[in-house]
Amino acid sequence: MSEENKAIVRRYIEAFNNQTPGVIDEVVADDFVDHHYPPELPRGPEGPKLWWNALYGAFPDGREKIEDVGADGDKVVVRFTFSGTHQGEFAGIPATGKPFSISGISIARVADGKLVEWWENADALGMMQQVGVIRS
Repeated sequence: MSEENKAIVRRYIEAFNNQTPGVIDEVVADDFVDHHYPPELPRGPEGPKLWWNALYGAFPDGREKIEDVGADGDKVVVRFTFSGTHQGEFAGIPATGKPFSISGISIARVADGKLVEWWENADALGMMQQVGVIRS
């Protein structure tokens, strides 16, 4: 089961990298909740679709590289690097045109072959410093 769960998480991340949001409907449960999204985003597949649209608009060249992945039971842990160029508004911050690369860790919970929960911690401060919004 752990290998199947890792494959689901990899597919989700690869869909982001390939900008194929249709995969969301295949791997995200109707009651999915992402604990790192802004709270106004809806549960289920619509939340990731809205989030991905915001990311694509701000970082059209954004890529998430999986560095490590592990699983235990229904949980999958991914250590990743996210890189891109700040080319559009994100979280009210106008585009700076500057590149960035940050690290993070995601934990996904999978049930019945679908993502049901997601937690994520990423170096948002590092990103803000790299794009020049906050001085280091």
